[in-house]
Amino acid sequence: MAEILLEMRNITKLFPGVKALDDVNLKVKKGSIHALVGENGAGKSTLMNVLSGIYPYGSYTGDILYDGEECRFSTIKDSESKGIVIIHQELALIPYMTIGENMFLGNERGKPWAIDWGTTYGEAARYLKMVGLDEPARTLIKDIGVGKQQLVEIAKALSKHARLLILDEPTSSLNESDSKALLDLLKRLKEDGLTSIIISHKLNEVSYVADDITVIRDGHTIETLVKGVDDISEERIIKGMVGREINDRFPKRHGVKIGDVAMEVENWTVHHPLYTERLVCDNVSMNVRKGEVVGISGLMGAGRTELAMSIFGHSYGTGITGTLKIHGKEVKLHNERQAIEHGLAYVTEDRKGNGLILSNPIRTNTTLANLKGVSNRGIIDPDKEYAVSEEYRQKLNTKSTGVEQMVGNLSGGNQQKVLLAKWMFADPDILILDEPTRGIDVGAKYEIYNIINDLAAAGKSVIMISSELPEILGMSDRIYVMNEGKMVGEFKGSEATQEGIMSCILRSSND
Repeated sequence: MAEILLEMRNITKLFPGVKALDDVNLKVKKGSIHALVGENGAGKSTLMNVLSGIYPYGSYTGDILYDGEECRFSTIKDSESKGIVIIHQELALIPYMTIGENMFLGNERGKPWAIDWGTTYGEAARYLKMVGLDEPARTLIKDIGVGKQQLVEIAKALSKHARLLILDEPTSSLNESDSKALLDLLKRLKEDGLTSIIISHKLNEVSYVADDITVIRDGHTIETLVKGVDDISEERIIKGMVGREINDRFPKRHGVKIGDVAMEVENWTVHHPLYTERLVCDNVSMNVRKGEVVGISGLMGAGRTELAMSIFGHSYGTGITGTLKIHGKEVKLHNERQAIEHGLAYVTEDRKGNGLILSNPIRTNTTLANLKGVSNRGIIDPDKEYAVSEEYRQKLNTKSTGVEQMVGNLSGGNQQKVLLAKWMFADPDILILDEPTRGIDVGAKYEIYNIINDLAAAGKSVIMISSELPEILGMSDRIYVMNEGKMVGEFKGSEATQEGIMSCILRSSND
């Protein structure tokens, strides 16, 4: 029988008005990769925050046994001293510091009054080599992509002599090739004796990498599935997560009526805001019709987000040229306000950083993009604001204690619903959804897909950017493919395949 490295017994954690964890149990074998899955709000991250000391001993009940010893962590430093290191979904790296500086921040090499930079960068290079990252340790974080930043976080964890590595949604911002590379790295580190706990909503990745899978639902441990013994197919995992089978991951739209062109972009060119000689969108042309869902696919860095933001009132980029037509009429949108006034909405991929005010309640976040809709003579009517936010809370089935709950206390899926509600209340004609289901569970995804279909059925035009090919294929009437800032392909949704899209990208890279 495999040796148990970690055991969490009868963990219960209360927050005001909610029991986040209720008698949860978890056993992790030494030298294994253990996946933790469940819907948003199930308690996965809370459990890992208990383990890592973010929620200190005394703020929960239950026991933590690590390497046979009972542990009572008061801070994250306490857990790190035992070799337990957590990497959060939002990477904790400082853009204008070097890789080496980030890796040893708070754990500096040298003396308190004099950092040994030779040792710092020498050790950093050694750990970067261990994770397969071929970048100089003196490179600034801002100059490397998200996939490489994730590897820096793992190298940083290894520099702390990690024995148990916790990764919360490590591939949520990565494309398929970078995700595969990261999962293969975890497998290699397992061979060297590292134990990992991975939280992920990407169930195909869970099936690929995990030795054991523990399912948590509504703060309770449901079951642990073992590879080679139990069925660990996506369908089986979903059944444990949601308590029922979901036979069709992408709901069908019925009676689809696609109308005239609502928005058209012609020869759209955008330069990087800092490196102004660099093109991020190169002579791009596309359109979307009323009642249509248009997907934009491409690898990370293809220019999809840059295209969307530059269209939405030039909120990204410099030296923007090209023609933008809305309902057949050329318009020039120089800021976000003008974009909103012309019926555009942009649902950002960064809901926590740019989409929502986490310290504010659902009520104010819902009405933020259309304050006129809840105002009388320029003064906000609190009763109107409450009624509108409650209407959208119910319409989108947002799980919360009420519209006064702070958005920062909601799960990722429910935060995404508030972000959608904000733009739906603005009543746009054209919605650009940038990674609308990133980091949310399969049940919440299905609800978001239904919302998208309802918007299209109401005659709205939807542009959906997604790094998940199955999502693009399952939801789109038409698909554009971007690569290296250019539109390199277009498919009817009914004719598109993963192989066709990837072939299109690869061919354009070789041109």
